[in-house]
Amino acid sequence: MLIDANELGHERAIAAMRSLEVELFGNHAWSEASVRQEIEGEGRTYIFDADSKANTIRGFAGYWYDGEDAEIMDVGVGKTYQRQGIARALMTELIARARQRGARRMLLEVSVINEPAIALYKGFGFERIGLRKRYYQPEGIDAYVMALDFEPRIIGFQSASGGPDNDAADNERTDEPYGTER
Repeated sequence: MLIDANELGHERAIAAMRSLEVELFGNHAWSEASVRQEIEGEGRTYIFDADSKANTIRGFAGYWYDGEDAEIMDVGVGKTYQRQGIARALMTELIARARQRGARRMLLEVSVINEPAIALYKGFGFERIGLRKRYYQPEGIDAYVMALDFEPRIIGFQSASGGPDNDAADNERTDEPYGTER
């Protein structure tokens, strides 16, 4: 069952997410303060997969919406529950919520060596739009920047500002972080 962080209760959501962070990411796990800031932050949407019979949180996912783009911040499914469709259900719900809020597109970063996650995102239609060299530290692992456009663009479209729509400029990324999805 998917449940919103507000329905779950912030303290339970924070504890569950922190626990899964430690299980999945070890030394790279977000601190309790970072998890709290994420869940309670402005423009954040977090959902959890809960097994009500076992009173267990199996996974979580969240994004930050800035009024234009929805940026996946973190996704995690407990090791015991992986490969059961939980990540797909979480992503399906996040995408639906982002579309309802009016997001133009969804962005994320993913480790270039995380083949299962890359396959999951490609299955939703995400496409690689950039590469962040040495994004994951201290290992220095690169990350793909991926995007799912909700509103297809017409190349060569004349914008209201009078300039052409430049997809190449949209695909150029700096080293600014867009999220922490791993």
